[in-house]
Parts: sequence; structure tokens; C-alpha cells
Amino acid sequence: MGIDENKLNEFLGRAINDWGAAMGAMLTFVGDRLGLFKAMAGAGPMTPEALAKKTGTHPRMIREWLAAQAAGGYVTYNSGSGTYMLPEEQAFALANEESPAYILGGYQILTSVFKDEQKIVEAFKTGKGLGWGDHNSYLFEGTERFFRPNYVAHLTSQWIPSLEGVEAKLKRGGAKVADVGCGHGASTILMARAYPDSKVVGFDYHRPSVEWARKQAEKEGLKNVTFEVAGSTDYPGDDYDLVAFFDCFHDMGNPAGAAAHVLGTLKKKNGAWMLVEPFANDRVEDNLNPLGRVFYSASAMVCVPASLNENGPGLGAQAGEARTKEIVTSAGFTKFRRATQTPFNLVYEARP
Repeated sequence: MGIDENKLNEFLGRAINDWGAAMGAMLTFVGDRLGLFKAMAGAGPMTPEALAKKTGTHPRMIREWLAAQAAGGYVTYNSGSGTYMLPEEQAFALANEESPAYILGGYQILTSVFKDEQKIVEAFKTGKGLGWGDHNSYLFEGTERFFRPNYVAHLTSQWIPSLEGVEAKLKRGGAKVADVGCGHGASTILMARAYPDSKVVGFDYHRPSVEWARKQAEKEGLKNVTFEVAGSTDYPGDDYDLVAFFDCFHDMGNPAGAAAHVLGTLKKKNGAWMLVEPFANDRVEDNLNPLGRVFYSASAMVCVPASLNENGPGLGAQAGEARTKEIVTSAGFTKFRRATQTPFNLVYEARP
């Protein structure tokens, strides 16, 4: 058959790594659910028995969990003392919810797609798609937990300042902002908190997410933010100074219609549309890397099915700048540019 044994073994090694990563991801989420990482953060070396006592769990189960985490490099193991420790760097990503590197929401997203396995299989068979609201609720919760640290790190310190004249307007007050596809409202609340003299409205067609966002805003006592159930092609209002789409444009069933609706709701003279999208190059071959693998995989199970569910074009998370620009300018926007970027996101600015 002409099999190259070295290449075969190299591939099998990759597969074994994937098995460990998949099993380990589930165990990491178990650690999240049980508060194991938070219990280890700053505690120094711990025996399985000590961690079990601190978290009200079973020591034999915790011993196996710790060994798996050590094999994956999430915790360290001291063979002399039989203790495990969560290093500060790992704690920053796994135990500190206010950290810009906090990643545990991603493991909740991973768990959600396994829960939706049969629905995803059917979407592949039929091409009829799978609506966002038809997923397990872990997807909605995990998405907010995963994306919020990135928004905290970049939204008001980098992304909005990269837009021409927008930050000054929001700080001055009296501006109107629409956050379309707001989900649980993390981005909406961050903008409302940063610009208390401007009004921010979050729109999403998924009612449970809107209700969640309202409760979060109430907890914070914010008076300049509201949430409404509405889609990207029919949200109400006009003369918005800023319309924002965070990580949702590529999921939409009618992105061209959404772009046209944004154009009709922006202030004609100096309104701005900010689109935050996953980082992607325009060619498939340029996205064949670890980040591209994550985005293509998530796109196949969540993003493309969401669009196909509404008879959309299925842009997907790796649509890229050229395709996004084509849709936006075809809707009538005369200016489109990449305002800034991070390793995970591209931020575009469009003007009428």
C-alpha cells in the first residue's frame, strides 16, 4: 500500500494527543463545576485528600482527576511529597474570573456541543441547520463566560478607541448605541458601564438570553442600558451613533439584510458600525493552524448550522475580511476598513 510508517506513527501520535485533549477538556469542566481550580489557587502544594476535604468531594476521584490534570500540564506534581499544585499562570487562566486570560467558559462550550451531538449529526445529514436557540443552554452560558474576558481586555481600551471619533462622542454623552446579537449582554453592559452618559440598547432574537442580560444589568444598577428581543434585520430605532456586532455577523441567516438594516438605522453624517469577528485569513490554506482548527470546528457545529437554519449563506467563523467587506459595501456602505485586531479577533469599521 506504500504506507510510510513514520508518517503513520506521527499521525497516530496526533490522534492520541487529541484523545487526551478531549477527555481532559471534560475533566477540566468538571473541575470548573466543582470549584477545584479556585480551591487550589494560592493554596500551594495539596494532597488529593486535602483538596477533596476542601471541596466536599471524594478523595479517590480527586486523585485521578489531579493525575489527569498533571499529565496535561494544568497542575504540577511533586513525586517526593505526593502533592499537586496549581501554578500562578494556570490559576490566572482557570481560577480568576476577572482575568483577561480566563478560559473556563470555553470548556463549557465544548461540553455543550457533545450534549448536542445528535442534533449536529442531523444538521450534517439534512443541511437544514440548527438554530442557536436549539442548542443546549451550556452554549449560551459558556459563550458569555468565554468571550467576556476578551471584551473586558479590549473593548473600551482598544476596539472603540480605534474607531474614528466614536470614543469622544460616547464619553461626551448623549450618544445612542445598539449592540446587536448581544447574547447575555456582556459587551452591552461593559459599554454602558464605561460610558454612563450615553444610552446603550442590547438586541437579541433569543429571548432567554435577553432575560439573562436584563437580570445582569439590574444587579449592577445600570440605568443607561436596556435589552430588547429583536433580530438583526428588524431591531427598532434610528440615528444610532454606533451599532456594534460582536462575534455574530458570520452566524446570521441574512447578513446582507442585516447590513442594509444597520445602514438605515445609523446617523447618516457620522454614524459608525463596528463589527468584531473571529480572526481569519481569506484563504483556507492560510487558516490551517491551531486557531483555525478551533474556529473551523466551532463553525461546523454552531455557526454554519445557525445560518443554514434561516436559509442563510453559512458564512462561517472563517469568512475572512474580503467576504465580509463585499457584503457590507454591497449593502451601501461607502467606507470599510480594518480598524484593529488581536490574535483572536478582527475589528472592522464601516461608515455610510
